[in-house]
Amino acid sequence: MSLGHMILSAFFFNPQGDHRMSWRHPRAPSREIFGLDYYRQLAESAERAKIDAIFVADHVAIWDSVESGVAHYANARLEPLTVLTALSAVTKHIGLIGTASTSYYEPYNLARTFASLDHISQGRAAWNVVTSAMDEEALNFGRDGNIEHGFRYARAGEFLDVTTALWDSWEDEAVLIDKETGFFADPDRVHRLDHNGPHFKVRGPLNVPRPVQGHPLIVQAGSSEAGKNLATRYADVHFAIIRSNEEGLRYRADINARLAKYGRSPESFKILPGILPIVASSADEASEKQAFLDTLLLDKVGIDLLSSWAGIDLSAYPPDGPLPALPKEETFNGGRTSLNRVKDWANQNLSIRQIARRLANTGSVPTVAGTPKAIADQLEAWFVSGAVDGYNLMFPLLPEDWVSFAETVVPELQRRSLFRQDYEPGTLRDRLGLPRPANRFALARQTHRAAS
Repeated sequence: MSLGHMILSAFFFNPQGDHRMSWRHPRAPSREIFGLDYYRQLAESAERAKIDAIFVADHVAIWDSVESGVAHYANARLEPLTVLTALSAVTKHIGLIGTASTSYYEPYNLARTFASLDHISQGRAAWNVVTSAMDEEALNFGRDGNIEHGFRYARAGEFLDVTTALWDSWEDEAVLIDKETGFFADPDRVHRLDHNGPHFKVRGPLNVPRPVQGHPLIVQAGSSEAGKNLATRYADVHFAIIRSNEEGLRYRADINARLAKYGRSPESFKILPGILPIVASSADEASEKQAFLDTLLLDKVGIDLLSSWAGIDLSAYPPDGPLPALPKEETFNGGRTSLNRVKDWANQNLSIRQIARRLANTGSVPTVAGTPKAIADQLEAWFVSGAVDGYNLMFPLLPEDWVSFAETVVPELQRRSLFRQDYEPGTLRDRLGLPRPANRFALARQTHRAAS
């Protein structure tokens, strides 16, 4: 059976690249990162390469060390949905994935925003669902600290229930615009929710007709127990942290078991691990590129970042000593996936400084460095084994690494028939082989008619 083509998503986290200090690189962009032309040129490069989607990550706060977070660490960024709406007007095919938090939005506003983006882009919108794990974010929204982990995920589940119901509140055939009869819409096909739950009270209907895709794609990245359960219940695409083919196969088996509990098939769910590709003309050049990026890091930035992941202020501890005892996962209200990655590093007897450098230089995803052929070899191996459906491409330096991958690695994948030569017709859902969701209100009406 044919595997089809691998899915490739081009990732924006920091505007200059996914290395935490890439803004210091002599070839990194400057103030243009706050203008549309910078993003437009990157989007056009990705679309020429037939990349599936652009993914814009987000935090709704500045990292809480004023010296490191503002003066050194470039985590100031434009609001994702504004950027993607602008990019929808200068692209035709590429998917548009935007991050938005279920902790600090309301379902009605967010359902309306993504429905609007899906209409404007003619079916290319996707929502990366996050619950927000930083104290700094909570402090911007009337709270004294981060929301408790279990509460965040319970709220997220209800948020998704309400949002998808709002997208369904107009059936596909609801819009009439009948100038003779005076009916703009069929009143039998527009529905109120009258939702009244533990977290939200929403009447509905949405004041935007049903999105082109039925529902914009749901994307989720958390790999804690709660995160994986949320993903397998609601999501279409899952961004995962996988460091080997064997780990990927184990992760796939775990995900498939969770999908089965919700009555879903493995084909309805796409797994895309993050990778950092560094393309070079030789292995030696790739090593030199990676080593130069490592020199850009300030230790105080890495230790501050590690403190955030670990939930402990590490500035008072000897940097060349071991990590102190870390919080228990079940009582930790930050990002539990990040905490567990720190614990993995701690078990390798690395010092605080060593862990901080590793975290700041590569994050938690593997670096794939080498020639276009060597990078394609590794991408092919995981994909052909069935461990992954594609990759979330987290380029260390923008625009250089992004453009280099698009112009050298993608053609190599195309030569191997692992990636498309041109965009297929249809929506983002269609191209990823994901079914268009049925409308719950239309199904209920049909069931009622059949029963009567």
